[in-house]
Amino acid sequence: MDDEQRARAAGVGIWSGPFVMPWDWRRGERLAATTAGPADRCLIKGNISHRGERLYHVPGGRYYERTQIDEGKGERWFCSEAEAHAAGWRRSAQ
Repeated sequence: MDDEQRARAAGVGIWSGPFVMPWDWRRGERLAATTAGPADRCLIKGNISHRGERLYHVPGGRYYERTQIDEGKGERWFCSEAEAHAAGWRRSAQ
């Protein structure tokens, strides 16, 4: 319990991004999927594959157009490839 409280206070682990509290999830509350880029126009798509791999897709890449980002699942947008690499994501097959 102490570890959970520390993680929550520090905003790490499951507490690091958008999150729906379990009791709210059970009542049907969900985060909306994001299909367009963020307001700051960072265009690199950070996608989590069905195998749990963290991949990023650059504009013009093979899978870029069909990749949709769901921030509720931990997927995200990056402003540069360096930012994606630093966060531990790898470039998808081109």
